[in-house]
Amino acid sequence: MTQRLHLVFGGELVDPSGTIFKNVDDIHVVGIFPDYQSAYNAWKSEAQRTVDNAHMRYFISHLHRMLDEEAETSPTQEVES
Repeated sequence: MTQRLHLVFGGELVDPSGTIFKNVDDIHVVGIFPDYQSAYNAWKSEAQRTVDNAHMRYFISHLHRMLDEEAETSPTQEVES
């Protein structure tokens, strides 16, 4: 059986239409969940709790995709500021 871990995290963004966090040190890690449904429930709870702040955004990251060492990956590129 394949384990499908999901990470839920979020924080305040510089621009609500983007994905750049205002302060990386303030990222809220909600938790790691064993399936998408429980991750979605946690995401939804946090998103509803912070609905009054348009700059707050929560994400679900599919950790199981990063853990599959057999899958071909793309190179990581550093972006200079």
